[in-house]
Amino acid sequence: MSVAFTVAEHVARVTIDRPEALNAVNTATEAELRRIWNEIEKRNDIRVVVLTGAGDRAFCAGADLKDVGKEGVAYWADNRPGGFGGLSLRTTLDVPVIARVNGHALGGGFEMVLGCDIVVAAEEATMGLPEPRVGRLPLDGGMILLPRMIPEKLAMGMLLTARRLPAAEWAKLGLVNEVVPRAKLDEAVERWVADILTCAPLSVRAIKQIVRRTRHMTPAEAQGQRLPALVAALESEDGLEGVRAFQEKRKPVWKGR
Repeated sequence: MSVAFTVAEHVARVTIDRPEALNAVNTATEAELRRIWNEIEKRNDIRVVVLTGAGDRAFCAGADLKDVGKEGVAYWADNRPGGFGGLSLRTTLDVPVIARVNGHALGGGFEMVLGCDIVVAAEEATMGLPEPRVGRLPLDGGMILLPRMIPEKLAMGMLLTARRLPAAEWAKLGLVNEVVPRAKLDEAVERWVADILTCAPLSVRAIKQIVRRTRHMTPAEAQGQRLPALVAALESEDGLEGVRAFQEKRKPVWKGR
């Protein structure tokens, strides 16, 4: 299988498992990733997802150019739910996703990083959008998301030169939450996972849903949204449990309802 998917103790781990191809995504891998994200959306027992690539060299090198499938206008016009890997432009996944960037994240691989909520990277990891160097375009979110996440001039500098930067430079631009030595990568990721799991799952889902689905709105418009996850969190048993646990000076027991 080109993607490993496991769930344990409310944590889903999704690993692109094609290290011999720098975890580049071919047609079969793309289909499996979409299937996995669809399954995660339907499950209530998953509270956080860790996305990574197998091996030490690459998180994901983007599309596998040996299995290009559709090209040009046909690729651009095709229906690709959720963007590259089913994730880069996905708006319906309310569970937080952590990118464990263990190596190069290029092209679509970087677009998937842009689609994650938290990014933890090894010091030697590099990221960028090299598509123009092979006559292509970052169609699955790269040229749309990057200028919205960092200052436009800096984004244009990266997009128009197809440069790649080390993780530490992306951290300075605000796209990476933490950069650590490779030996500390798993420890850092698990620390983020643990912190998310201490929070009420419905609160976390509501926060992500509000942030992701109101980006285009004014603050006043966003404040007035009554999105499903927000209402569910406000009406939940966990909302009462959190306050009760605080008053009783104990850890809350989240039930996700």
